[in-house]
Amino acid sequence: MNLFPYKFDSKFERPVAYFSMEFAIDQALKTYSGGLGFLAGSHMRSVNDRRQNTIGVGMLWSYGYYDQGRHEDNTLRVHYRRKFYYFLQETGIVVDVTINGKPVYVKAYLLPAETFDSAPVILLTTDIFENDYLSRTISHKLYDANEETRIAQEIVLGIGGVKVLKALGLTIDIYHMNEGHSLPLVFELMKDYPELEELKQHVVFTTHTPEMAGNETHNIHFLHRMGFFNHFELEEVQRKLDYYDEEFSLTVGALKTAKRANAVSKIHEKVANEMWQDVPGKCEIISITNAQNMRYWSDKQLVSWLFEHEDYQLMGRKKHLKRKLFEEVADQTGKLFDPDTLTIVWARRFAEYKRPALLTWDMERFRALVANKERPVQIIWAGKPYPLDQRAVQTFNDLVQLSREFPNVAVLTGYELRLSKLLKQGSDLWLNTPRWGREASGTSGMSAGVNASVHFSIDDGWHAEFERDGINSFTIPHANPSLPNEEIDRLDYLAMMEKLENTILPIYYEDPKRWIQIAKNGMNDILVYFNTQNMVEKYYDLLYNYQPEKG
Repeated sequence: MNLFPYKFDSKFERPVAYFSMEFAIDQALKTYSGGLGFLAGSHMRSVNDRRQNTIGVGMLWSYGYYDQGRHEDNTLRVHYRRKFYYFLQETGIVVDVTINGKPVYVKAYLLPAETFDSAPVILLTTDIFENDYLSRTISHKLYDANEETRIAQEIVLGIGGVKVLKALGLTIDIYHMNEGHSLPLVFELMKDYPELEELKQHVVFTTHTPEMAGNETHNIHFLHRMGFFNHFELEEVQRKLDYYDEEFSLTVGALKTAKRANAVSKIHEKVANEMWQDVPGKCEIISITNAQNMRYWSDKQLVSWLFEHEDYQLMGRKKHLKRKLFEEVADQTGKLFDPDTLTIVWARRFAEYKRPALLTWDMERFRALVANKERPVQIIWAGKPYPLDQRAVQTFNDLVQLSREFPNVAVLTGYELRLSKLLKQGSDLWLNTPRWGREASGTSGMSAGVNASVHFSIDDGWHAEFERDGINSFTIPHANPSLPNEEIDRLDYLAMMEKLENTILPIYYEDPKRWIQIAKNGMNDILVYFNTQNMVEKYYDLLYNYQPEKG
């Protein structure tokens, strides 16, 4: 079965399978929740751009992550709607995996490379007539809260994915685990590569977060009963991996079975190596900084005018993009925003450590900011909290309630690819406020910056490698991370507001030539250094083709 409509570049002929629990490839295909999926989607687009021999393997979620709407009082409404995708192709392949001692059937669909100009992607589902109802629910919802269901999803992705690739007749040399969700694949590969050192030659791993919620652990006996280890006796798994802890970490398992792993920024490389320094037998962790596919994210006219047109024409295009965003603001909130006003956007997954409400830390100062007539601002929040994260949901709803007070403050729902692109193309200032050391990469600012939205961020993740403060971006220097969170938040807030009030607003309103130059510098630097076309080449050079030294 020839899945690739293009001839491979000779540098990228090594066959790779890229396993990810989520892929954000197109608005019409709702198989993602947030940043991990956005990264995987950009990766698959750039595989196509660079003509690489890489195929994606993911899950076909019947209900997606969730649909984000509003209750009558405009607070967050989580609802689920079954999705149908008529552009996917039947492969005719059904394989079985064993979950909790029972066979579960996994059907494979194909997203052809031509459909969205991406790599070909295999999508797996258990929601088929051959299964009973409980087995069908495994592929209903991305990141199901039930622990048994979550583990079953990982077995389907890892073991089922490898079996499907074999059934397709594909010869895969490198299996790339994007996060630890697909770790069961190594226990299917152990049938072909029984010696651990031999197995490692075919496995690489990307770790995306220092947050423990993103580094799953489960009781090892529970995993064994569920079939996570694919019929291997628990004692054999423990001996092979030299891993005897009662709580089994998927990240540790991946580090022990891969030939090399990568963190997703230089700071994250340091953090990850410190986190996992005591793991015996772990592979080396290097950094390959995340990036985004600018063919997809950038406004083509804005980028083409970067060097070929006068600044006033570039900014005229930017105002057009702002008006498109403001149509969405008006439709959702009834508020009419002004394209001549500095528009600040905070948009990403709602999580406590990302501090979505940091701007409101001092409410008197916030009210003064949004009431300023001489240097006005407009503020937009957007993002999806995990539906069972009550703290994040409450923060979202608190901001909705707050926004009612101001005609120039909005909270938008429906944060998926379409809205994300509108926000990134229509914002002037892209705000990023994580506590330092906890944002592994934070790539949303890349796809905003390439659209002349100036990145305003804590000096963490990719921003620390990109920033030239006042030249291509604005930086919030971070507080001492050893301080209590309350004090970190206070100091970071003060540094952010000092920069916003005394540097950013004066430049935007009183030195527009400098503002345009900062935006253009950011666009250029992102296009050169933070495009996934460069990232996927590094994956081949530094991961797939890497040969560990022997002895």
